Amino acid sequence: MAEEGSEADTDRGQIDEAGGSSGLTQAEVSLFDLVDFLARNLVLHPEAVEVKQNTTEQATSFELRVHKDDLGRVIGKQGRTAKSLRTILNAAASRVQQKAFLEIIEE
Repeated sequence: MAEEGSEADTDRGQIDEAGGSSGLTQAEVSLFDLVDFLARNLVLHPEAVEVKQNTTEQATSFELRVHKDDLGRVIGKQGRTAKSLRTILNAAASRVQQKAFLEIIEE
């Protein structure tokens, strides 16, 4: 079981290095990928998902844009899905001693 986990970490590192993280740390790339993965798996139009990342010394913020038909799926009833996405992002960010914010952009 431990071999599988370490193997996945090794593969992940190779993908990030090959993809060129453009100056971002491994943790920032992981948070970006997390937001992208969650959003693409929630929506009906995954090709329309756009995630932008703004990093400062204090925190990392993510802007999420989706197809207008998918906005309700990302926000959810009474904002529950959006709140859950933010909770997951904050939990992942806290593991690497960072702060992260998610903003869902309506257009």
